[in-house]
Amino acid sequence: MNAALVTVGDELLSGDTENTNATWLGRQLTERGVTVKRMLTVPDETAVIADAVGRYSDAFDAVIVTGGLGGTPDDITIESVAKAFGRGLIENELARADVEKHLESVAEKYPELNVDVAAEARIPEGARPLLNRAGMSPGCVLENVYVLPGIPTEMKRMFEDVADEFEGDVTARTLYTEEPEANLIERLDEVRDRFGVQVGCYPDREAGHNRLKIRDSDGAVLDEAEAWLTEQIVLVEV
Repeated sequence: MNAALVTVGDELLSGDTENTNATWLGRQLTERGVTVKRMLTVPDETAVIADAVGRYSDAFDAVIVTGGLGGTPDDITIESVAKAFGRGLIENELARADVEKHLESVAEKYPELNVDVAAEARIPEGARPLLNRAGMSPGCVLENVYVLPGIPTEMKRMFEDVADEFEGDVTARTLYTEEPEANLIERLDEVRDRFGVQVGCYPDREAGHNRLKIRDSDGAVLDEAEAWLTEQIVLVEV
């Protein structure tokens, strides 16, 4: 299984907000054996969001979109995803009930809160609602596109509800060495050519070591590649 991530928000592009969602989701998907092929950040513009979602939906097994849910003028992700598939927006009863439940829970703290419940509960026609158990604005699943909130706590909680829908067969092994990165190139090229595995080298200057990561869908091949590297490179425990 492969996937693409689309994070939405002018604040991400300007650097006002750190894009922790992409990093977190990339790690979660990789740990589940999913190959993340793309990470894209787009502005709060309907045409741009719709174009990215449409292209990635055709190209990859799954697309996760985060950000742009809610009732402010720049929260246009739901309608943009609907546009990508040529769908209209409809009020979803399950989503409406969940929004109303959330409003009841915060009514005492925010007595003057004015929310357009019908607008909050709209999702693309034919989409499956994803309830927001850590906030108010619902997400949804439309075909192979998963729309999640941009607020990290809400996004992570909603992802938990769909995490089992992301399963791949790629696994990884991680090794550590203090040998200089430049000295490793020839042996990393050879392990890739010998066993057909994906190989990455990630220097950690502060820790004083390099992290080597080998990935493949065949556990036996990974065993062989790891054993070969262990004989070729001086490893350290971390």
